[in-house]
Amino acid sequence: MKEQNCNTLKKPSRQRKFLVIMTGVFRLQTGSLRYGFALVTAALMMIGWNFNSSNLPAASAPDDWPQWRGPNRDGISKETGLLKSWPEGGPKVLWRVPSGEGYAGIVIAKGRGYTMYGQSGSEFVICFDPASGKELWRFKSDALFGNDQGNGPRSTPTVDGDLVFTLSGNGKLHALKSIDGKAAWSHDLRAEYGGKIPTWGISTTPLVEGNLLIVDVGGKSGHSVMAFNKTNGSVVWKSESDIPGYSAPIAIATSGVRQVLVFTGSGLVSVAPNNGKFFWRYDWETRYDVNAATPVFIPPDKIFISSGYGKGAALLQTQASNGKATMREVWKSREMKNHFSSSILHNNYLYGFDDAFLTCLDITSGQPKWQQRGFQKGSLLYADGHLIVLGEYGNLALVEATPAGYKEKANAQILKGKSWTMPTLADGKLYLRNQSEMLCLEVAGK
Repeated sequence: MKEQNCNTLKKPSRQRKFLVIMTGVFRLQTGSLRYGFALVTAALMMIGWNFNSSNLPAASAPDDWPQWRGPNRDGISKETGLLKSWPEGGPKVLWRVPSGEGYAGIVIAKGRGYTMYGQSGSEFVICFDPASGKELWRFKSDALFGNDQGNGPRSTPTVDGDLVFTLSGNGKLHALKSIDGKAAWSHDLRAEYGGKIPTWGISTTPLVEGNLLIVDVGGKSGHSVMAFNKTNGSVVWKSESDIPGYSAPIAIATSGVRQVLVFTGSGLVSVAPNNGKFFWRYDWETRYDVNAATPVFIPPDKIFISSGYGKGAALLQTQASNGKATMREVWKSREMKNHFSSSILHNNYLYGFDDAFLTCLDITSGQPKWQQRGFQKGSLLYADGHLIVLGEYGNLALVEATPAGYKEKANAQILKGKSWTMPTLADGKLYLRNQSEMLCLEVAGK
């Protein structure tokens, strides 16, 4: 039927049509969820809504890995049903694509993957299809950071809602639209706030806390830790005057008091997330100011920190009440010296790298239960009762997470060359990279 041409009647707007139809839907009171959904769908189709992936962002999946060290910044995946052994040569490779320089982690969120690497004298934020590795868009974030330990970006993207937050090796902070990579807002931390660039480049990863984006800026007086409005980039608060570390901040809650913990170049600092108010500090100086491993929260009230270069580790306990928080030292040890790879907590034991030894540490005593060579300074994650361990030079192992001893289930050489980026696990797929390529392995059980 052709559209009727009538001068005396106005064509109802799409919004008006939708309102009329939805009013009818609610008046039906059929009690049928399926019927109600069908009517809503019909209503949306009548007003011209086009159901495709470009109009409607994918729902966030429970198996996403949207930021550094996973959903909770603890290196733990809640996925189950994963392979308990691998075929010779390792898990099936689903795809392998060229990448670039740098050590930025891979994140997976809402059906898309993100990472950063350097090419042709520049650093880029890359969005790719997790199913194929195909690049969807790229954003030039900065000139290439150069260093004798490897060029390129070190920081891992953080995905929150429809925004992707990134940091270049030289301190360019960007909020990008996940759909197309266009910048929503940006800051130059060095130029605007006097942010110091650590010797081996900015490696921290921005933390989303409610409507805030919290960053270890390491800036001029009073600009060590800063919080930005995550939507528009405006400065909400600034706090402390520490030199920058290489670690990523975390947020914890004890006795109803929320704290943001920042492992700066001079120690662990606790501040209030809403206003940056100082709570407490634990001095922790390391050679070359390398505090790189992410703090590990041990519920309900303990925190583990560790550094390399002969420093060791410490267990702290925080007490909180009436909107205030304090801290005391529980123990300090030369065991578990995390150079840059962070430890993982499972059943009151910590698993991580004591320099070049994969180690299981009793959190109560601070003493190791076992140690194992063969990975140099590797990295790891926990999933489904096992550790997935990536060696410094690309050997990948599946190890049972138990204090009873080192129990290896599988081991295969997957990558070549320096492989300092920790693995990423999302929806039964393991994502790995080095400084020249990125690949995806199938680790879901059949």
